[in-house]
Amino acid sequence: MVEGKITNQLRTLRFLAGEMTQAELGERIGVTRQTIAAIEQGKYSPSLEAAFRIARVLGKSLEEVFQWTE
Repeated sequence: MVEGKITNQLRTLRFLAGEMTQAELGERIGVTRQTIAAIEQGKYSPSLEAAFRIARVLGKSLEEVFQWTE
């Protein structure tokens, strides 16, 4: 099995998107603020659907928001 880690630029991109709060982003994609916080901290990996929604709300590609390293 290949081990990998998903990292993200979520906090930076939220700030650049008019200082959007975790709660605002969560509301726009249909998850809680706590879920956004956990994703930002790398404690939780979003579903593929949630990842695409986050990228779309931030106006970025999936790869600009999330990175995967082996």
